[in-house]
Amino acid sequence: MRVLGVDPGLTRCGVGVVEGVAGRPLTMVGVGVVRTSVDAELGQRLVAVEQGIEQWLDEHRPEFVAVERVFSQHNVRTVMGTAQASAVAMLCAARRGIPVALHTPSEVKAAVTGSGRADKAQVGAMVTRLLRLSAPPKPADAADALALAICHIWRAPAQNRLQQAVALHAANATKGRTA
Repeated sequence: MRVLGVDPGLTRCGVGVVEGVAGRPLTMVGVGVVRTSVDAELGQRLVAVEQGIEQWLDEHRPEFVAVERVFSQHNVRTVMGTAQASAVAMLCAARRGIPVALHTPSEVKAAVTGSGRADKAQVGAMVTRLLRLSAPPKPADAADALALAICHIWRAPAQNRLQQAVALHAANATKGRTA
């Protein structure tokens, strides 16, 4: 499974591609950051994020895109920019028919470190260890993008089984009502 992780942001949008399956060693395929100028108009910044993500999709051909789920913060301006960058990533994937999964920051931290309250340094250290890298990816947005991809690879099998069970239950419930 090849996953593009996206840590959305308007100034720095972390991107990272990880390949592998749950229970086996994972491989980092690529990592980076799509940057935009804080002086540029919002529309131009969103276009720059789109172009950057499209370039990553073209180059790495992921099977899934994992995006950090935007959560409420005190700084509404930061939340808005993060949500807008997140929407761009989801749109780019949807346009290509690539499934998108959203993971909360605490889900990602728990999957990678074992604690949903881990700090950025702990996430970076575990990403480095899990992907057998010589140093933590910098900036933290890049490490977070890799953590998102790792989280998705590890969680996807269980999520898929759960979705199949829910769909089967719904189908059986529908049959029971019409019979």
